[in-house]
Amino acid sequence: MTTSPSRTLLADGQPAPAVAENLKGESPFLIVCDHAGRALPESLQHLGLPPAAFEEHIAWDIGALALARRLAQALDAALIHQSYSRLVIDCNRYPDHPQSIVTASDRWRVTGNENLTDAERTLRRAAIFDPYHTRIAAEVDARLARGQATLLLPVHSFTPSMNGFDRPWHVGVLHLGNSRASTVMLDLLRAEPGLVVGDNEPYAMDGTDFTAPFHAHRRGLDAVELEIRQDLLQDPVQAQAMADLFIRLLPRLLAAL
Repeated sequence: MTTSPSRTLLADGQPAPAVAENLKGESPFLIVCDHAGRALPESLQHLGLPPAAFEEHIAWDIGALALARRLAQALDAALIHQSYSRLVIDCNRYPDHPQSIVTASDRWRVTGNENLTDAERTLRRAAIFDPYHTRIAAEVDARLARGQATLLLPVHSFTPSMNGFDRPWHVGVLHLGNSRASTVMLDLLRAEPGLVVGDNEPYAMDGTDFTAPFHAHRRGLDAVELEIRQDLLQDPVQAQAMADLFIRLLPRLLAAL
C-alpha cells in the first residue's frame, strides 16, 4: 500500500508534530523525546498494520515520555517531544538513512511504507521530521542567544528482548566521541548497586542517530542520550524508582562538569 502525494500529510485537527513544555525552565538540561508519540496521519490508514502493532516498541518508545516529563518537572527543564509514530518517519534518523522509513520492524511487515515515491518520502519529512527539528533548533538558538547553558538530554527506551536476545542492561548511555557529560553519567550510574549499565548499549551512536549530532555536537555542545529498558518504565513502582534515580543523579552530573 502506498499513499498518494498531496499538499499536506496532516489533516486539520491532528496533533502538531512537535510539543514544547516548560520552555521557561532554568535548568541547563534541554530534554528531547524523539519517539514519544504513536499518532498517525489519518491518510496513512495505519500503514497496513493492525492496532496491536501500535502498542509495541516498533511504534514508539514505551514509557519514555512519562519519564521525560517527570524529569522536566523535577529539574525545571525544558522538554520538546514528537507526537507521531516512528513508523511514519523516524525523527532520530537522517532522512536519507535506510531506517528513516522502515518497511519491516521486529516481526512486523510495514506494507504502508513499501514502494514509497520520493514525493511521498518528502511529504513525510516536511510534515513531521522538519517541524520537530526546527522547533528544537529554535529553542537551542534562543538559549544560546540569552546565554543559557545547555546540555541536550535525549530520552529513549528499549525493548527488553530483540531478535531472541534478552538484553541485560537496565539503562544505557549513548555518546559520540569524547563526551565529558556521558563519561560522568556512566560513572554515576555504575556506582549504583545492582544496576547494569550499557556504554553505547544496547545501541551505539555510530552515525545512525540524528538528534544529538545535529543539535548539540555540530554546535560544540555536549549531549547525554539515555536509554532505559521498557519493562522498568511500564510498572508504576519501577517507573517512579527510575525517575527518582535520574532526578538524583542528573544534578550531580551538572555539578561535575
